[in-house]
Amino acid sequence: STSHGDAMYSQAATHSLADVNGAPYANQSYKPGDWMENSKSSNRRSKMIVIGSLVGLAVLIIIGVVVGVLVSKHKSSSSDSSNSNSSVKQTDPNDPSTFIKNPALHQAFYGIAYTPEGSQLPNCGNSLANVITDIQLMSQLTTRIRLYGADCNQSALVLEAIKQTKVNMTVWLGNYNVATDNGAAYTRQRDEIKNAIQTYGTDHIGGITVGNEFMLNYLTANGGAQTPPNSPTGDTGAAILIANIKDTRDMISSMQLSIPVGTADAGSYFNTKVLEAVDYGMANVHPWFANVSAEDAAAWTASFFQTTDVAAATVLSNDPKMYIAETGWPTQSSDAGNASNGPGTASEAGLQIFLDNFVCQANANGTGYFFFEYFDEPWKDAEFGGVEGWWGLFTANRTLKHITIPTCQSP
Repeated sequence: STSHGDAMYSQAATHSLADVNGAPYANQSYKPGDWMENSKSSNRRSKMIVIGSLVGLAVLIIIGVVVGVLVSKHKSSSSDSSNSNSSVKQTDPNDPSTFIKNPALHQAFYGIAYTPEGSQLPNCGNSLANVITDIQLMSQLTTRIRLYGADCNQSALVLEAIKQTKVNMTVWLGNYNVATDNGAAYTRQRDEIKNAIQTYGTDHIGGITVGNEFMLNYLTANGGAQTPPNSPTGDTGAAILIANIKDTRDMISSMQLSIPVGTADAGSYFNTKVLEAVDYGMANVHPWFANVSAEDAAAWTASFFQTTDVAAATVLSNDPKMYIAETGWPTQSSDAGNASNGPGTASEAGLQIFLDNFVCQANANGTGYFFFEYFDEPWKDAEFGGVEGWWGLFTANRTLKHITIPTCQSP
C-alpha cells in the first residue's frame, strides 16, 4: 500500500510541497581646474571657455538622463514580458495568452497533480501571477490538472489563470476535509469552491474531489493503517466522508448545476460505501513506496491500479470512473537514508525511466492519471524531509529538470 499525498492540507501537514552599472556619465572626468590653469588669458576667452564647458556638461547630463530612461524602460519591458517568472515569456506583457511555447514541452500527460505555491494556511502566500505562470507551463504538458484543496482562494486563482491564458484546461477542484475538526475545514473549502463556481462557471471544471487520503488518515488515527477500509472502523470514517460528499452534491444541486463528485485516497484504502457514493475515485499509486525499481515501476503501477482499484469499482452498480490520482518518481532525497527504496534510487534518471515506460503506454490503454507532480514543493521538504519535496517535473523555481518529456499526444 501507499501513503503519499498532501495530508492535513489546511494545516500544511502533508505526507506525500542586464544590470546598468551607474549613470552613463559617471566615469566622465570634469575638473574645473583644467580650464582655469591659464590665468593670463583674456577675460573674453575665459568666459567663452566657461560657457562652453558648462554647455558641454549640460549636454552630457541630458544624454545621461535620456540613456538612463531608455535603459530603465527596456528593463521594465523585459521584466514585464513574463508575469512573475522568467521561465515564461509573453509577446504582449499585458496579455498572458501570448506566452511563447517551450519546444521542450509536449502535451504528453493525461493530467498533472498541482498545488499552487503558497496555498497552505495560515500564511496563504500564493499569487495570481505565479499561478498564471504555472498554467502557461502546464498547458504545454496537459489539458487536465487536479487540485487537493480550496484554501487560500486557489480554486478561483486557477480558474482566473485559465481565463487569462485562454488555454484548453480542465481542473478537478479539491476539498481537503479532515475528520477531527467537526467539519470546519470541509465547510470553509466548500464555500470557497461555491464562490469560484459562481464567478467562473463550470466550463473548465471536471469535478469536485472531496477528500484526499481521508480514509487512510482516519484508519491510521483509529487503530492503525493496517485496519481494513471496509472494517467497522473504516465504515465509521466512511460515514463522515460520505456526509461531506452528499453535502457537496446538495450544494451543486442548489446551484442547478451538474458536476461530478469524487474522492481521492491511497490505492488500497477505498471503502466500498464511499465508492458507491461517488461518480469517480482517484487512487494514489506509488511504485516508489512499494519498493519497486524504476524499470519495473510502470508495469507495477498499471497492474496494481487495475487489480486493486478498477476491479473494486467495476463490480459496483454505480460503476465509478477510476483515475490514478498520483504516480511519479522522486528525483532526490534530503537525507541519505531515504535516497533509495531498495531496488531504486531517487534521481532524475529514475524519473526519466518511469516517464519513458509509463506515460505513452497509459495514454494508449486509456488510463486516466494525474502525474505527480508539476514542481518540487520546498515546504514539504522542510516539514518532512526525505523525498517528500522532490517529485516535480520542474524544480521549485519552475525550471524543467534534466529530463526529456515524451512526445506522444495525450488523449
